[in-house]
Amino acid sequence: MIVKDGGTDLERCLLSAVPYVDRILIGDTGSSDGSQELARSFGAKVIEFPWEKDFSKARNRVIEHCKCDWVLVLDADDMLDSINGARIRKLIQAPNLYAYRHSVWNYVTKTTTRIGDWAAAPNTFPFEHSQPYPSYVPTPTIRLFRNHPGLQFDGCVHETLNYRLAALNLPAADSDFFVHHFGFVRDSEQARRAKNDLYHELGENKLRRIPNDPQALQDLGISELEHRKNPAAALPFFEKARQIFPQSARVWLYTGICLSRLQRGPEALECLNHAASLGFDSGVLYQAIGDTHYQMDNFTLANQAYTTMAERGESSPISEAKRGVCEVRLGHVATGLGRIQHVVAESPDAAELYDILSTAALLADDLPLAVRTMQARVSLGNLTGFHSQLVSVIQAKFNQQRATELAVA
Repeated sequence: MIVKDGGTDLERCLLSAVPYVDRILIGDTGSSDGSQELARSFGAKVIEFPWEKDFSKARNRVIEHCKCDWVLVLDADDMLDSINGARIRKLIQAPNLYAYRHSVWNYVTKTTTRIGDWAAAPNTFPFEHSQPYPSYVPTPTIRLFRNHPGLQFDGCVHETLNYRLAALNLPAADSDFFVHHFGFVRDSEQARRAKNDLYHELGENKLRRIPNDPQALQDLGISELEHRKNPAAALPFFEKARQIFPQSARVWLYTGICLSRLQRGPEALECLNHAASLGFDSGVLYQAIGDTHYQMDNFTLANQAYTTMAERGESSPISEAKRGVCEVRLGHVATGLGRIQHVVAESPDAAELYDILSTAALLADDLPLAVRTMQARVSLGNLTGFHSQLVSVIQAKFNQQRATELAVA
């Protein structure tokens, strides 16, 4: 592990790992909260060195001190459970493998969360510490590998073993082992923003050192797109990555998502369809295709894309809500409104869903539903100019309806 001020997270992590590991090594980069003393109380060896804004360099400094046959990398906000602990002990018995590809389960509080092109999945795993969280986003990584002199991490941020494994031609295998990660639910918004800003800064440093690194370009593009909400700034990173690595379906996907958010529908669809032709096949792709058609008022094609997501078991509350709007637009009003109302009931804290339901209710001339939904949305707070416009439309329709009723009377 590399740690700085791990606090109670560190204690929880070490408690979960101790039954399954033979030795604990911690590289401390300047803790002042008692993390070093806590680690030593678990029998850990603590190596002190300064933080140099390079995750690979820090991890490799710890690995240099490893004496066991296999290495497991954890962070302070990770945990193991008994099932995965037992899996580790079984996996390391393989005589001819050097690493395992596996997942990190990133717990989140919203079912609509997406990390990169990985969407949230329902949390049904029987683990006490994860029970409060409805969903997790699984992301691929390699944290379990053989202690080999040539196996080190590369990249100052989003560090990876993939390059060394490939260069040394060392065999790796997929596994069902996973690590529980609580960083997204433990961090405050301010702490998460600070981490995202740090990762962006390190990504820029990485790109300056290796200007044509497609992974660095993708990471910075995703940072601009997802964290800074700036698709115009993200697009050049993906376009350059696409020139360097045109066979990457993921780069074409993100280029298409940027273009879609910039309202450049036909170009977006061209990129998204090319990503599909290169083998990219996931709910995120169909979500992007559906959203692009939705923006272009192609509601039949948008509905087809959202339906495909549902049939694959990869739908999200947002995709199902938009599917409901498509159904309303296509004349299936009861089905569409019912679908959106069900999604809102399942995710009552997702403000965007109320916006979609209010709009759909107006399209369906269901003024009472629009009013009730807008009242519920106002109670959630964080209103924008869009909501003022929506309230004005609802008020105008209400006044029009009252005038009609009075005229008839």
